[in-house]
Amino acid sequence: MSIKKVRILFVCLAGFFLGMPTVAVAGAESGFYLGLGAGDSTVKSGDYSESDSGYKVFGGYNFGVIPLVDLAVEGSYVHFGNPTDNTTSVEVTGLNAFGLAGLSFGPFGIFAKAGLINWGMETTEGLVTNSESGTDPAYGVGARLAFGSFSVRAEYELYDLDNDVDVDMVSISGIYTF
Repeated sequence: MSIKKVRILFVCLAGFFLGMPTVAVAGAESGFYLGLGAGDSTVKSGDYSESDSGYKVFGGYNFGVIPLVDLAVEGSYVHFGNPTDNTTSVEVTGLNAFGLAGLSFGPFGIFAKAGLINWGMETTEGLVTNSESGTDPAYGVGARLAFGSFSVRAEYELYDLDNDVDVDMVSISGIYTF
């Protein structure tokens, strides 16, 4: 390797490492946050698989304990819409509790979350309506982009409900950190 290439490599690496403290400080803001999201949700059970628009309202607390690492707790209300086919209508809502862990690369970050959903489901087939409820696991992954105290978050969530019912949601959310 020539001396010129070594110098260029050294300058690039030095610039990278000198920029690291700035990146570590520029992660997600610590503190309480509130958010509102909307997206597409799908309810699957046996041969039934229908989608509708859903929304969620959430809040949480982001702990700024370790640079480059985001840790948070979050609670939310989610409404998965009212997916309907020719004979069946399903309405699922729930209250969630999640733990989030992620990596922060300046204003951009990725995260995974796991928790529980306390859900209620109302199924209507013709004139017969059936109501069910329960508490089951919930998972998700996503990415966020921060602009100061405001963030935009894209995520995919999966809810594994009782009785072989799966609900998933792809959403975009806006978040404000106090």
